[in-house]
Amino acid sequence: MRGRTGEAGETEETGGTGGTGERRKGLGRLGRSGRLGRRLKEVRWPARPGLRLPRTRRGRRRLVQGLMAACVLALLPATWMRLGAGDRVGTTAEAPAREVAVVFGAGLWKGRPTPYLAHRLDAAAELYRTGKVKVVLVTGDNSRVEYDEPDAMRTYLTGRGVPDERIVSDYAGFDSWDSCVRAKKIFGVDRAVLVSQGFHIHRAVTLCRSAGIDAYGVGVDEPRDSVWYYGGVRELAASGKAALDAVFRPDPRFLGPEEPGVTEALAGTP
Repeated sequence: MRGRTGEAGETEETGGTGGTGERRKGLGRLGRSGRLGRRLKEVRWPARPGLRLPRTRRGRRRLVQGLMAACVLALLPATWMRLGAGDRVGTTAEAPAREVAVVFGAGLWKGRPTPYLAHRLDAAAELYRTGKVKVVLVTGDNSRVEYDEPDAMRTYLTGRGVPDERIVSDYAGFDSWDSCVRAKKIFGVDRAVLVSQGFHIHRAVTLCRSAGIDAYGVGVDEPRDSVWYYGGVRELAASGKAALDAVFRPDPRFLGPEEPGVTEALAGTP
């Protein structure tokens, strides 16, 4: 019995010692982890940066007032553009007879005018066919060899019945202000019908008037799609720059010498 007991006791003692030792080691690790966890909890970590709303009624009121003021400031330039254009915006049928129509570039897709630019050119072609204008000045970006807005616009207009000799190209119309100033200073345009989308035409008229052109704008209608809404939102930001241009009247990115293209095209008209 003692032998068996001894054997059993020895076996139990061996197994017990091994298991207890392992458990003690595990408990030791857990104990250390537990102490480390408590220490980590005691550490004061820096607060994560984020937007904290005011807790007081007065603070919330000031926040709302600040947001309202920011919205008003953002809308002021666009409002000024609309007021500056006044009643000088309408349709092709309402446009007065002027010698020159100015069409602003609106991008190319695979070398051809985008739908929005094509609609502008369609309106200009209609103005020419109905005798409202005699010459079309297309102004756009040709800062790269592979990107030529004016030539693409010319090709589109000739395909719509406008004679090539009645089209004049401005290759440095990098933005609306540059196009207006160059139309006046480089091409000698004093009076013109401007053609663009409704969300842009008020800014174009105001800028051209600031540049010294007696301008009337034709606003091309478009469906209220994602591009239209993007253009409207973009116009808010662009109006801020336009307001600065109208006030300070900087020179275009590229001015260059005077060009007789418009004068020569008008001289050839009956």
